[in-house]
Amino acid sequence: MTVHDLREVLRERAEDRSPANPHRHDQVRARIRRVRVRRRVTAGAAVVAALAAGVALLPGVVETPRRETTAAAQPDSELPERFAAGDGAEYRRLATAALAAGGEKATSITFPVSGKPLDVAAICDGPPGSATPRIAVDGRQTGVHGFSPCMEPGMQLRALPVPEGATEVTVTFDTTTSGSGCVRKRQDGPCVAVTPKRADWSLAVYEWTPPARPVEPEQVRAFPTRLGGMRLATSRSGVWGEERDFSVTVTSGGGKLGIEQLCTGELAGRMWFSYTIDGRDTQSTVSCATWTRGPYPMAMQEYPVPKGKRVTVTGKMGIYGGHINRPVRWSIGVYTKEKQ
Repeated sequence: MTVHDLREVLRERAEDRSPANPHRHDQVRARIRRVRVRRRVTAGAAVVAALAAGVALLPGVVETPRRETTAAAQPDSELPERFAAGDGAEYRRLATAALAAGGEKATSITFPVSGKPLDVAAICDGPPGSATPRIAVDGRQTGVHGFSPCMEPGMQLRALPVPEGATEVTVTFDTTTSGSGCVRKRQDGPCVAVTPKRADWSLAVYEWTPPARPVEPEQVRAFPTRLGGMRLATSRSGVWGEERDFSVTVTSGGGKLGIEQLCTGELAGRMWFSYTIDGRDTQSTVSCATWTRGPYPMAMQEYPVPKGKRVTVTGKMGIYGGHINRPVRWSIGVYTKEKQ
């Protein structure tokens, strides 16, 4: 199958709003996989032939391009019909979609909803930094944290908010404007347009049934005592659903404060935090990191404060999407710059 053939298949099926074959996207993905397999076999045959002819191959000359050597053909590259999350939540697939690197840049799916919370899933097969699909529900952007641009292996899950009381929704995935813009190679040079990289995206919408009882998240690891030239002044911890805000008072040392967030639980990545310092809104909303191994994932937000002043930091937090019986344990650390 050529890229032109694949594009025609996708266009033909995209024009049919209520297809007779509900597995059309699975068939398209299967065709994509078969094309990749043929390409890999062809590349391998060329190497064997070159070696047989005594041709000296330089390192990297016959190496298959990155997006041709991904794990797309492995079992975990598929979006399953059903699966259970780590905390026992049961997921059921409602609809699927696909975007091919050489095909259309947008696609939509329409399906009935039951009122249960929804997640959208994706598997990205392409180079890091590829254009990611923007997600709209009934024509409106969701505003939730988007997919990683081919930086995470395997399936990515994000919350999918839908209008309250809806019985049917249309979800659109669009990479038309993703990754667009320009960069300057020199400070005084022209801004050169960036051509976004394209990837193959396998997409699906799931509804999930929460665990029968709340699943207790593990404890959050302690913050480092010193970080980025600053010292830990104080910290607070809690469980989302029981505590939704906090307030701490610290004395500034060298003229600025730093705030870090850590979370545990299946939905840890969906937590958001906003802060005020002495009643002044910091005008930022930040996400929560998880830390189970390796070096500390530093992503400190720094805020200027008068040197030596005692200030009160107030924080509020929330979570994107449903969270019934799926609590998140959170912890915040406030750092102060050492006195100079």
